[in-house]
Amino acid sequence: MTTVREIFEGMPQTFVPERAVGVNAVIQFDITGEGGGQWHADIVDGALSVIEGLHEKADLTLTASAPDYVAISTGKLNGQLAFMTGRLKAKGNLALGMKMQGYFKQP
Repeated sequence: MTTVREIFEGMPQTFVPERAVGVNAVIQFDITGEGGGQWHADIVDGALSVIEGLHEKADLTLTASAPDYVAISTGKLNGQLAFMTGRLKAKGNLALGMKMQGYFKQP
């Protein structure tokens, strides 16, 4: 079984650095409910750091329930569909959210 924590711990292994060259952004993830938490991904010119906790000045904040985030991350729920139906909420640089999927290997 995949957990939210396992997804964030594994995020560096699914990151494709050459797709994020020239990108400098912080993405905050607020995952609600049991098994959730807060993490932020700091992307600096093709390098990724994933840190547990809140970042005060994120470029984009994504909010989803733990089950929905796991489903999105494992390919069982389309992220765009989740956004359109309100299961994934985004605040900040929405263009970054659209590009973000391209920075990671997809399931």
